Amino acid sequence: MKKRTWRDVFYSATEGVIATFRTERNFRVHVLATFFIVAAAWFFRVSVLDWMMLTLAIGMVLGAELMNTAVEAAVDLVSPDWHPFAKKAKDAAAGAVLIASITAAAIGLIVFWHPVLHWLTTLFG
Repeated sequence: MKKRTWRDVFYSATEGVIATFRTERNFRVHVLATFFIVAAAWFFRVSVLDWMMLTLAIGMVLGAELMNTAVEAAVDLVSPDWHPFAKKAKDAAAGAVLIASITAAAIGLIVFWHPVLHWLTTLFG
């Protein structure tokens, strides 16, 4: 068996992200949300610490979506018919995405609460 180079590893990982983007609607929604969050962070000129928190939250959600896709594909491969254990695995993976998304939303509220309020009060006085 040929030893894989770092280039091979990164290529495979990139292929996984691209394939997930092409086939999974929820992943595309999260990527779109990422663009809005990055634009808002730039617009409101958030602090470096806030950028770090947003980056971690974005990575956590996108990573959870990728893992969810991997679990679903693996479960479908080994258990094409409905099985309670297959359902449990898929539901747990989806639950991980839910928890990551709720946590990311909370981080977003914390980061953007004061800048948005300040902007609104400046705008509408």
